[in-house]
Amino acid sequence: MSGATKILLIYTGGTIGMVKDYKTGALKAFDFSELLKRIPELNQLDCKIDTVSFDKPIDSSNMNARHWIHLASLIEAHYDEYDGFVVLHGSDTMSYTSSALSFMLENLAKPVIFTGSQLPIGDLRTDAKENLITSVQIAALTENGQPVVQEVGLYFEYKLYRANRTTKINAEHFQAFASLNHPPLIESGVHLKVYRDNLLGNSGSKKFKVHKIMSDDVAILKLFPNMSEKVMRSVLDIPGLKALVMETYGSGNAPTEPWLSNALNLAAERGVQVVNVTQCSGGSVVMGRYETSKHLQSAQVINGKDITTEAAITKLMYLLGSEISPKLFKTVFETSLRGEMR
Repeated sequence: MSGATKILLIYTGGTIGMVKDYKTGALKAFDFSELLKRIPELNQLDCKIDTVSFDKPIDSSNMNARHWIHLASLIEAHYDEYDGFVVLHGSDTMSYTSSALSFMLENLAKPVIFTGSQLPIGDLRTDAKENLITSVQIAALTENGQPVVQEVGLYFEYKLYRANRTTKINAEHFQAFASLNHPPLIESGVHLKVYRDNLLGNSGSKKFKVHKIMSDDVAILKLFPNMSEKVMRSVLDIPGLKALVMETYGSGNAPTEPWLSNALNLAAERGVQVVNVTQCSGGSVVMGRYETSKHLQSAQVINGKDITTEAAITKLMYLLGSEISPKLFKTVFETSLRGEMR
């Protein structure tokens, strides 16, 4: 086992880390020091698994940037010691956390695989075991001495996706996540099928770097028919607001009401960055295609292209935390940094 791949399993909280007390029916936290005893199938993998847990595991609804920084710091502290990382996380905000980590971990050359489950690990029909076992197996995959996956991924129900391309689409089905604008990286069946053309490459020539400043001066606004000027202005006029993700219709369209353009122009003058992201689950913003998006171009609104809302908001937090020049901000955002957009 001395030459085996070393994987660090990080438990942040969530359903996957719970077991049911069959006498009381209550859920209680799983002791990850007994992981191999509880899931003996992991012994069949040719890798050594160590575990670390947040001191106080949290429900993913309570996840925030402070926890993201702690998670990124754990990976940074153990980066040279391990060949790959598996992060166990509640499914509700997993797309947000994994998207954030994709930006925070620059020049990543090892797999960081997020997974979770819809049912507790001890439940009769649980999806937790398969998700965990396959995530570890994927994190341990190598080819010619190099990790096959060198990015942040999200594994759920037989598919590994690029994390910053995912959205949770179902609260009840085992297939809880979708990546409608980017194909799977790996599919699990009788064998693991790796789609190498879909993976991010990393030459390994640039040094791994962890970013730990994430701005919270951001907001999300979803447009809806009959939305009033006062609603728009109440959001854009939030004291200290630096950036807004604006979820528009279809391919990036918004009402042509003069007050909307005026509000956006005034925000731009104050240095507020506004990103145009479609409300649709799949597809891309194409600004200027219709009259209803040309006025957004004039207001210097950033083209979010096919980015998810989760990746857009976390990318804004990351770029603002990195103090990108206002003059360059639009250009940098519209550039794919971690494969989050086309």
